[in-house]
Amino acid sequence: MTITASMVKELRDSTGAGMMDAKKALTETNGDMEAAVDWLRTKGLAKAAKKAGRVAAEGLVGVAVNGGVGVAVELNSETDFVAKNNEFQGIVSSIANTALAAKSIDELKAAALNGKTVDEVVTDAIAKIGENMTLRRMARVEGETVVSYVHNAAAEGMGKIGVLVALNGADNGIGKQIAMHIAAANPASLSEDDLDPTVVAREKTVQMDIARESGKPEAVIEKMIEGRMKKFIAESTLLGQAFVVNPDLTVAAAAKEAGVTVTGFIRLEVGEGVDKGEEEDFAAEVAKMSGRG
Repeated sequence: MTITASMVKELRDSTGAGMMDAKKALTETNGDMEAAVDWLRTKGLAKAAKKAGRVAAEGLVGVAVNGGVGVAVELNSETDFVAKNNEFQGIVSSIANTALAAKSIDELKAAALNGKTVDEVVTDAIAKIGENMTLRRMARVEGETVVSYVHNAAAEGMGKIGVLVALNGADNGIGKQIAMHIAAANPASLSEDDLDPTVVAREKTVQMDIARESGKPEAVIEKMIEGRMKKFIAESTLLGQAFVVNPDLTVAAAAKEAGVTVTGFIRLEVGEGVDKGEEEDFAAEVAKMSGRG
């Protein structure tokens, strides 16, 4: 029987197995979908499906730098306990280094790692470790010099917050200081030119409404808004922020004094934007299994 791509996809979707494992299961069972599911279960390759609905909001961000290229990846797990596991950390490190040759998260998932795709490596880890995992994000930056910094490091090159800074000019230590600033201050963009226009417009609307509540004339309000928006942009952009190492200088001024120009940055923090609404259900399930629910 001919095994089609749609059959492989259906089996992958129902079991969480890797593409090659799904294809082999269908081949071994002559295309019988139910038998293929059982085949995967007997091989321990369908365990991932049972975990697929679990919230994966813990984990690690891994960073890797090679010359003028830096990448950061986020591999999520259900619990912080797994993030401390040596095997999990090894996977994060391997994926981060593999990402140096990838241009996107989809390209990374399809990239080869230890004889499999990265996606299949993650799926195998789910089955082996017993927790849902998600390779959620990848970001890439390039420059004359790229400097990395990891906050709350769990191991070399990985932690809860990963930062990469791209510089033009020779780094004399300012790169790490700026990276630490980014970890702490979490700027929205590099400069005003990079700020999301909808964010700026929304802030201006809010500030206009606040100012009008004061009852001041429109001419006065316009002046108030001008000042408030200037402050908002300065506080939201990396180059406009007061440098944490020396608040008397902006980051742009500090970089200039050090003889470099900041051309880009990445900041990834574990679990940013993940909906953790299911965590209570998971906790309740664990309590029930342990006889406390």
